[in-house]
Amino acid sequence: MLKSRKELDAELDATARAWLDAVLTEAAHAATEDATAEASPYASPPWELRYAAAGRHCGPAHADSVRSLLLIEARAPLSSVTRLYEQGTAAERRAVLLTLHRLALDSTALPLVEDALRTNDTRLVAAAVGPYAAAHLDPHAWRHAVLKCLFTGVPLTAVARLDERAPGDAELARMLSDFAAERTAAGREVPADLRTALALTEIAPAAPTEES
Repeated sequence: MLKSRKELDAELDATARAWLDAVLTEAAHAATEDATAEASPYASPPWELRYAAAGRHCGPAHADSVRSLLLIEARAPLSSVTRLYEQGTAAERRAVLLTLHRLALDSTALPLVEDALRTNDTRLVAAAVGPYAAAHLDPHAWRHAVLKCLFTGVPLTAVARLDERAPGDAELARMLSDFAAERTAAGREVPADLRTALALTEIAPAAPTEES
């Protein structure tokens, strides 16, 4: 769970708070710079260089939250989130994925989600199926993301808006049933999460509301 700035201030010591103040100010300044200013495509903004240091200065338990705040304060563009994801550790990639829905990226960052879903790192898979994926993954890719969670043991509680997208999804129901049959035939236990998701598909989708 990502923590707010107020929550971080209550838990960090004075040295960590001072570091966080400085880097967030730096990130906010970068966000207000003239977007038309010429910049080298090979140079990273200063705030990006602080991203990897979040755990060292604020502790591993707070690193995700600090990195998320950095991305938000900097109004991180696609170039930044892509660079931080591609060059980052698993923990640094997770923070990017957890923050995508709070950045003005529309669907442009979907390749990062798709990359995470190709891994077997449960930390990345769980982060990849959050609100951003719920908003932007097409039905085919979203269904496979749900199956990926079941394959890797990621709880389906990590899948944002599962209760909104699963109802009435006959194709998801077929995929889940096939997966359950394969597990049963192999003498393996069918995850309880699968039964829960399958039950959701049997619910009629909510009728669209009329626009006033």
